[in-house]
Amino acid sequence: MTPSMAGSSHTGLHGRLLNEIGHSIVSGEFTPGDQLPNGDDWSASYGASRTGLREVIKVLAGKGMVEMRPRTGTRVRPRRDWNFLDPDVLMWRFGPRATAEDARSLFELRRAIEPMAGALAAERATPEQIAELWAILDEMEKAGDDGERFAVPDLAFHQSILQMSGNELIGSLAALIETALIISFRLSDDNPAGQSHSLRLHREIAENIERRDPAATSKALIALLDGAEEDVRLSLAARQGGRT
Repeated sequence: MTPSMAGSSHTGLHGRLLNEIGHSIVSGEFTPGDQLPNGDDWSASYGASRTGLREVIKVLAGKGMVEMRPRTGTRVRPRRDWNFLDPDVLMWRFGPRATAEDARSLFELRRAIEPMAGALAAERATPEQIAELWAILDEMEKAGDDGERFAVPDLAFHQSILQMSGNELIGSLAALIETALIISFRLSDDNPAGQSHSLRLHREIAENIERRDPAATSKALIALLDGAEEDVRLSLAARQGGRT
């Protein structure tokens, strides 16, 4: 699994501090209106410079999560102001304690994007793009139920469809879909049925794109997402049962 597939792409002390603070806010350790600890305390705890900490706070402010005010310090902003489509915020939200409701929100987002992208791909994809999609599907078939091997071409398959839509705005959502897929893989990585059972629908999607059938492509993508959500739901239920 590539570093991005394993989790956040942020590395080093700066990345660790960003992930720690971001996750603390999203998980509710710090609630809206709370003042974050002062720079000296955090600098001492993490061995980070005040300059490094200020850069982290600026990143969080850019995501709408905190606001910095002179003399009153840094406070957590209301959740309605957060950019929940930011890949980091998505990762922090869907951690080990993700719920079925969280998963539903995630798949509602994917259903709002991917079926339309697939329909456009069926209308606009070039022969070269379709050939590449079949090559990706071949890699998925070779991976079988090896979850880590399967995840990489599976991600490429869905991102390719966004690019094949021919819409640059939809294509720019590739990073968002990448994060959503990584979260989906994390939440269902202990699914006893494995991943290869979804190959039939992946193949159906590729066939429908090649046949230039937008409605059938969209329908197959919805069926694929429905199945993936069910896999996640079963995995979450199994984990919760194991904790009781």
